[in-house]
Amino acid sequence: MTALELMPIADFPGRHNWGYDGVLPFAPDAAYGRPEGFKRLVAAAHARGLMVLLDVVYNHFGPEGNYLHAYAPSFFNPRHETPWGAAINFNGEGCRTVRDFFIHNALYWLEEYHLDGLRLDAIHAICDDGSPHIVAELGAAVLEGPGREREIHLILENDRNQSRFLARDESPRWRYATAQWNDDIHHVFHVLATGESDGYYRDYAVEPIRLLGRCLAEGFAFQGHASAFRDGEARGEPSAHLPPAAFVNFLQTHDQIGNRAFGERLCHLAHPVALEALTAVLLLAPPPPMLFMGEEFAAAQPFLFFCDFGPELARAVTEGRRREFERFERFADPAQRARIPDPNAAATFAACVLEWGAIEHPPHHAVLEHHSRLLALRRQWIVPRLAGMDNGAPQLDLLSARALALSWRLGDGSRLALVANLGEDAIETVPATGTLIFATANLDAAALAAGRMAPWSAAWHLRPEGQP
Repeated sequence: MTALELMPIADFPGRHNWGYDGVLPFAPDAAYGRPEGFKRLVAAAHARGLMVLLDVVYNHFGPEGNYLHAYAPSFFNPRHETPWGAAINFNGEGCRTVRDFFIHNALYWLEEYHLDGLRLDAIHAICDDGSPHIVAELGAAVLEGPGREREIHLILENDRNQSRFLARDESPRWRYATAQWNDDIHHVFHVLATGESDGYYRDYAVEPIRLLGRCLAEGFAFQGHASAFRDGEARGEPSAHLPPAAFVNFLQTHDQIGNRAFGERLCHLAHPVALEALTAVLLLAPPPPMLFMGEEFAAAQPFLFFCDFGPELARAVTEGRRREFERFERFADPAQRARIPDPNAAATFAACVLEWGAIEHPPHHAVLEHHSRLLALRRQWIVPRLAGMDNGAPQLDLLSARALALSWRLGDGSRLALVANLGEDAIETVPATGTLIFATANLDAAALAAGRMAPWSAAWHLRPEGQP
């Protein structure tokens, strides 16, 4: 699947917004154009062999322009709270109408606009302790509706790592959702690349290479393991039985960049050699990789949090945004916090607009070439062999505190093998066998043949069935 995934477009207040403050779920926001324009976009993507997925928000409504509290109070369940206020009523009195509203919203986007799938935002913030869970009921409606005629994908964001929602039937086809955004692998990639250990990164800073190996081999890093960031709370469910296709891996997303105070991309924080190696791991591993807009050419522009609320709410959002960073040593000084861009300022939005002409110039052109080459190799060597691989019977060896060797059995019986050294020291290991698919620029044939791995290097090989 090659797809374009859009952030939410449901009608929101103001001229620009990330989309997660939508208040009219059936209405594409006028800032983007008319519904007919969106349909043309989808058709144009399909004509180029691209699927189109849309991010939808079923865990809350935006704080401005939502009048459901006034004329349909049963849409909310005061027994539950979310970070955005009273929870949507998925399991209280009168919830049938509410559940149907969101199920039909999902079907509306898929049927009316011919979208190929949806990404369900933060299902961990959906309060539903009934049975079936709204995600399961929505998935069944999709499979019994448009899913009967064509391939449809439901992608989850779920901080709880509940692998139950990724279960397969005997086909094997997804039952409730196709895949989940794997935040775990992002966090461990980020720690390896930057050395940061603030906030939730502390859970990944002690043994990052072991956790990276677990993510690549089994999906989630946290599968019921205790989280130090969450004061020892167990997080996640076992996921090793699932196929790699159940996990969407990435180095960057709108959340992980935009929720930084200054919206720095990974290319602003990590050395280019490190990014070359990490990108090679991401794009050639069996799980489907995802790129954030501009990542493919190391865009110079940040991606900041932006919105456009009325004066009173705008002031509260700006102040709240800056308070979020009080706990970081870097922002202990109020003067430093005052430097954090105002989300409501027009200049904040303008600073995020990509400069597409940069792809013609260094260093951006070389980064784009690197991504293009890796994606071409993925299409040639890996994608045709993914069908039928089940969980890939992964074999993982930790070579050092920053290096690993990992292989998977693909659907045709061949084994795809990775050796990666993601640290500052060279290592020596057993030379890999099979056909060399890719090696980072800092590895030559002699080094590979001798098993020498330079700092920040990665090599991929493919071995035929039966070859050790």
